[in-house]
Amino acid sequence: MSRHPQDLDVRPITDSEIPDWIRALHTGFLSSPHVSDRELAVRGGNITPARTLAAFDDARCVATFRSFPQELTAVGGAPVPADAITNVSVTATHRRRGLLTRMMALDLAAAKDRGDVVATLTAAEYPIYGRYGFGPAAHTAEWTIDVPRTGLERHRPVLDDGRIDLVDADDVRKLGPELHERFRRATPGAVSRGDRWWQLNTGALRFDDDSWTEPFYAVHRSASGEIDGLAAYVSDDHWGDGKRPLQTVTVKGLITTSPSAERALWHYLCSLDWVTTVKSGNRAPDDLLPHFLPDPRAARLTTYADTLWVRILDVVRALEARTYATSGTLVLEVVDEAGCAGGRYRLQAGPDGAECRRTDEDPELTLPVGELATLWLGDESAVRLAALGRVREQQKGAASVADALLRTSRRPWCPDIF
Repeated sequence: MSRHPQDLDVRPITDSEIPDWIRALHTGFLSSPHVSDRELAVRGGNITPARTLAAFDDARCVATFRSFPQELTAVGGAPVPADAITNVSVTATHRRRGLLTRMMALDLAAAKDRGDVVATLTAAEYPIYGRYGFGPAAHTAEWTIDVPRTGLERHRPVLDDGRIDLVDADDVRKLGPELHERFRRATPGAVSRGDRWWQLNTGALRFDDDSWTEPFYAVHRSASGEIDGLAAYVSDDHWGDGKRPLQTVTVKGLITTSPSAERALWHYLCSLDWVTTVKSGNRAPDDLLPHFLPDPRAARLTTYADTLWVRILDVVRALEARTYATSGTLVLEVVDEAGCAGGRYRLQAGPDGAECRRTDEDPELTLPVGELATLWLGDESAVRLAALGRVREQQKGAASVADALLRTSRRPWCPDIF
């Protein structure tokens, strides 16, 4: 007979419980419950038991939850410490018993005690995390490019002072981290990548041999020789009637630190022999890609969705960490049922910096903490949220003031799923 939900043990795991925890993770994501020795070594080697939670029904693991340290780039380029949440699952037999709520409460309390400014995650399903104070703060777009339609003169080199070279995975592990650091400092919403990320994404670490296809890696070097772009891509092997090559290139990742490098890499990908289709992979929602092509309609939008969800843990530090293009003052009433970040705050901001402090002044704008997260990275409009009834103006025009302060000229983007 099933135990009462409050009788289920929710706690950090021990080293000996890692195999059962991974098995429960597989079960929750509907993959084979088998755990290979290689996966146990690779995945288990990245598990910190103190930050890895589980629910147990007797000795069986029936829910999983893990977090790890991360840096998130705020508007203006400042990195803020983040509690990155991943590997969240509840076994189908134990849903609707409050297990995720209990694990989330433990993790967020620990994150706040550590001094993390925000918590982050990527959500498999939209309705889950809003009730824990998270809001969708960055979005992704994917395009499918009909190469013959682009209008590119494929056999002419791109007009660029730099050059493109193919490199190997060993080179990427050496060159990629420094390029990514420059990229993420200029990209609100981007997150840090540790050495393990580069190991996993270049095949040096693998859960099993069958799941890995070695990509091609192309780097763009500027006229001065500095690497300012990197693309990883794979291709299928499809031929049509009459020996017509109909290859599709799928981009696994493309980051640059200049529009010229970005243009050159997309031109290169669209100029590969035999290739008639290019799938862009995860791109910024306002990506320049379609407009690098003579015919932007050749790039068909195939995915648009939320990716990075943010939960504010420290309102003062979050609002003071970012930059502001204009000057203004705004009093916010932040509603947080969990008690992590609720209260009334006065933000005084401008191009020279910002000060945020608690206040007893009358609020001008009232909003849940999750909606504050959607505004913090500059991706959403307070005027839109007011029209939707998700924020409330206490003083007429306050939403417009919030937009003038918080919205950014380019939208935030997180290239990574974690």
